[in-house]
Amino acid sequence: MKTLADLYQSSKNKYGNQPAFLTKNSSGEFDSVGYSELYELGLQLGTALIELEFPYKGHAAVLADNRLEWIITDYAIVMAGGADVPRGTDVTDSDLNHILPHSGATIVFAENDSVLKKLYQNQSAIQNVHTIILIDKNSKGTGKELKFWDLIQRGKELRDKGNREMEKRISQIQEEDLFTLIYTAGTTGRPKGVPLTHKNIMSQINRIPIKLEAGERILSILPVWHSFERMFEMVCIHFGAGTYYSSVRTLKEDLKKVKPTFMASAPRLWESVYQGIYATVAKSSGVKQSLFHAALFFSSNIQSAKRWLGFRELDLTGRSSIVSSFVGVLKVLQYILNILPATLLDLIVLKKIRQATGGKLKGTVSGGGALPIHVDKFFNAIGIQVLEGYGLTETSPVISVRILDEAVMGTVGPLYKGTSLRVVDPNTSKILWTTEEGGPKGYSVKGEIHVKGDQVMSGYYHDEENTRKVMSGEWFNTGDLGLMTYNDCLKIVGRTKETIVLLGGENVEPVPIENILSQSEFILQCMVIGQDQKYLSALIVPNPEFFPEYKPGVGFSSAEEETKCAAKIQVVIKNAISSTNGFKSFERVVDFRLLPKPFETGDELTAKLSVKRHVVTDKYSGLIRDIYSGKKEEVLR
Repeated sequence: MKTLADLYQSSKNKYGNQPAFLTKNSSGEFDSVGYSELYELGLQLGTALIELEFPYKGHAAVLADNRLEWIITDYAIVMAGGADVPRGTDVTDSDLNHILPHSGATIVFAENDSVLKKLYQNQSAIQNVHTIILIDKNSKGTGKELKFWDLIQRGKELRDKGNREMEKRISQIQEEDLFTLIYTAGTTGRPKGVPLTHKNIMSQINRIPIKLEAGERILSILPVWHSFERMFEMVCIHFGAGTYYSSVRTLKEDLKKVKPTFMASAPRLWESVYQGIYATVAKSSGVKQSLFHAALFFSSNIQSAKRWLGFRELDLTGRSSIVSSFVGVLKVLQYILNILPATLLDLIVLKKIRQATGGKLKGTVSGGGALPIHVDKFFNAIGIQVLEGYGLTETSPVISVRILDEAVMGTVGPLYKGTSLRVVDPNTSKILWTTEEGGPKGYSVKGEIHVKGDQVMSGYYHDEENTRKVMSGEWFNTGDLGLMTYNDCLKIVGRTKETIVLLGGENVEPVPIENILSQSEFILQCMVIGQDQKYLSALIVPNPEFFPEYKPGVGFSSAEEETKCAAKIQVVIKNAISSTNGFKSFERVVDFRLLPKPFETGDELTAKLSVKRHVVTDKYSGLIRDIYSGKKEEVLR
């Protein structure tokens, strides 16, 4: 298969009436649409779009969240030979005013009245748009828009009369044609357009190392316009799985109702689940707490032994055969001594925890950010495999991903098949490690990650300046810092652009510090700061689960409670960021402030739940000035 049109047709032929996508009706129950029906709906909508003069290689914006109409629209635009320009309903005015004119979109699909209002309030954004299509049946509109399901009916009528314009379009599609134009979330500034071709996405689908079975139940909660979720949905279509559209708000009940076998997720989801489990355990009886910690202890020992014996333990130094033999004997003994209590406690304790995810979850792919190691180890211990992957929108998106039952924790897995990679010294441009034949193999040497492969974009859309910054021939500079382990797995250690340079010239990677601080049950979110300052500080959001007096959006009800919270967090910081944990003296967090509200998606967080550092820095600039002005620490109320 060379194009998505090939994929859609193949899945229609293979899976017929098997459920493809399932969405909730007004009663909260899931209704399904089969692969054959979905394909036909795509043809019908596409036929109507062609009648509206949507051209081959045209662009249409889709401003909507996860719902059935989204995937129908995707089918229609793609099979009509066009490219969609996707964004969620939380799209900002500034993004609208940049993305719509820049992308050249002439048709806009708007989910509801709220999105319509944004469009009409930003007339300059829609000056080149000739048609707006309203998706939601219950939205009133203004009377100027076309209705989504009316267009489906119109397309059906045309096809019933013998119209086969869509088949002509499908036959024209080439693998070098664009299928989407995704604008990056903009953690560092104005969104950049990433044009992805059929060849880009099909290279990912055809080489996927994760195998699903037809009929598997997949729960979808990530924004559908995000490249990671988008690719995963295409993989589900390839294997004939059924994708259930859910949301963070209804996730808990949907996990029990759907009983998913697999899902794609962001690290923050599993951090939240982890914190929720520990909060529940903390409120339980002493006996239950003891059983929980015992179950975790014995299971962790079993998993540790299995990782070592299976050559899946993180290896940054290279194994000595003599040491390996000695440790191997100890690990066998460890396994034998722990297997019985681990098995019993799994049945008594851990199985009940797994039931919270429906009890059928084989694994989940985590992408869009770093998975904290403590969360990684926890879920591995309780029997849920989190397969961390790595990539960017610019790489369609996957560069590497762990493999089920072969995962090396602390890494993002082996390289995706067909991917070339270099680890480059960011200061000298010297290649330290490469997949290229005869090139250097500096294992465990940190450098900037450069990649080449069929999944890599050709350059940013109508943006030569930014393209020159990241592309050197076919090589793409990810801007991330990483190294190759002796297991031949990629490990991400930071980001070049996130590196904090202190006044003394010391370079600090904030992410490892933030990750270890986030392990504390007292801390919900945090961001380390200190660019051009003498020392590091942190902006911290307390966890309301452990500080009930803390009300998000308001802060603490009294200065006394605020001070108690600050004292506990001060102890956490002192113990966590220490030489014992491998941190240097200049990496210590000297000061901090408590924030009045958590970071939110669309504001301080991207859709991938990555922190927009520039937004947080701007929003709390006054607070940051206070930290470095020599004023006595006083937490925010």
